[in-house]
Amino acid sequence: MSMSTATSATRPTARRWGMAALTAFLCVGSTALTALPAPAAQPAAAPVAAHAAAPHRTAAAAAPAISRAQVLARAKTWLTANNGRPVPYGQKLYWKDGYRQDCSGYVSMALRLGAPGPNTVTLKKSAYTRPIAMKDLAPGDLVIKADSDSADFRHVVIFDGWANAAHSAYKSYEQAGGVGTRWKQHSYGVNGRDGYHAYRPVNITG
Repeated sequence: MSMSTATSATRPTARRWGMAALTAFLCVGSTALTALPAPAAQPAAAPVAAHAAAPHRTAAAAAPAISRAQVLARAKTWLTANNGRPVPYGQKLYWKDGYRQDCSGYVSMALRLGAPGPNTVTLKKSAYTRPIAMKDLAPGDLVIKADSDSADFRHVVIFDGWANAAHSAYKSYEQAGGVGTRWKQHSYGVNGRDGYHAYRPVNITG
C-alpha cells in the first residue's frame, strides 16, 4: 500500500476519533451545565424547615405576650361591661367581643387568647400554661380545676393576690354561674385536696 493510500485510509478513522472526542467533550460539558442549577434548588428546603416549626408558631400565636397588669386590667372590664353591670354567665353565650361568657371564656379574654377561647381543660395544656406551686402564684396566674367529667364541676379563676399573710385565701377574678363576672376571695387549691392547682400562663410577662 502506498503512503498516499495509507494516509487516505486513516483520515476517516481520525475523523471518527475526533468526532467521538468532541461528542464526549460536549456530553461532559452538557452534564456540567445541567448540574449547575442544583445549588439553586437548596432554598426549597427552607419551607420544609418552616413547616416543621409550625406547631411552635401556632402555640405562640395562640398565646400572644401580655403583662400581668394588662391581664388584670382586662379582667376588670367585664365587671361593668354590661351597661355598668357584670357580664352574665353562660356556657353557650358569647359576649360582644366574641368570647364565651363562662369561666374559661372570661380567662381567655383576660389573657388575650383567640376568641371564643379554649375551655378549662385545654387551658391546662402546655400551649397555654405550665403548672406551678400555689406558693408561687402571682397576679395574673390561674387556679384551675379541670379533672372532672362534667363542665359544671370544672372552674378557673384569675389570681389577684394573697388575702392574708398566712396565704390561706386569695383575691381573684372569675366568671361564676348565676352571678357573672366578680372579684371574690377564694381558698381554692390552698389545702391541696380539692382538685384545684396553680398554673402560669406561658404568654404572661414579668
